[in-house]
Amino acid sequence: MNIVRIKGVSKDYDSLRAVDNIDLEIKKGECFGFLGPNGAGKTTIMGIIYCFMPPTSGEVRVFDMNVMEKPSEVKARIGVVPQEENLDPDLSVLENLIVYARYFNIPKKESLARARELLKFIELESKADVNINALSGGMKHRLILARALINNPDLLILDEPTVGLDPYSRIYVWERLNYLKSKNTTLILTTHYMEEAVKLCDRVAIMDEGKIMDVASPSELMEKYGGSMEEIYLKLTGRKV
Repeated sequence: MNIVRIKGVSKDYDSLRAVDNIDLEIKKGECFGFLGPNGAGKTTIMGIIYCFMPPTSGEVRVFDMNVMEKPSEVKARIGVVPQEENLDPDLSVLENLIVYARYFNIPKKESLARARELLKFIELESKADVNINALSGGMKHRLILARALINNPDLLILDEPTVGLDPYSRIYVWERLNYLKSKNTTLILTTHYMEEAVKLCDRVAIMDEGKIMDVASPSELMEKYGGSMEEIYLKLTGRKV
């Protein structure tokens, strides 16, 4: 079953074409990664998938629903981990989760139970009543992940989920994502880290200038082009070290 179907999708910003005639299908339960330099179109295509922006042309279907026709229904089944930290600085750790649950009309008693379970999942139970300003950067990243899971999403979208994290925090996030994948949650992520793509992704799309240069598993790409994922990335995007 395909969770996401993208057909002939382009996105223009005035004279700039950020995404150029992309066709793509993402299967249920897989971890799919977008790799590419800044400005390749990765974040734009992710934004189109979770109904943040409309495509200029083409069609995107998520859960077999057109994102232009049924954005509310699509959003209700998606969790989003943005690249930038956007937690509410006036609230505690627990309150950030409970307030966010209101967007999904989750009853207060249920949202409290889910929030406490998620804090256990990300190992922040002891910080429940702490203001988020007292958290480290790694802890904030973990809380954003927990917030994205408050509605029990079938699809989790992550834009550079470990950027700026120390090695321990990065590995911790990888472990949590692999656990979610084992529970058949579909994951879509953007990343600049080749190691991250190899460890997490079943398939990756290497993008450059709004186009998909190739799509395959990391092992298939390495067999096809030879060399490491870093070398393949540089070859397909025309970059130099």
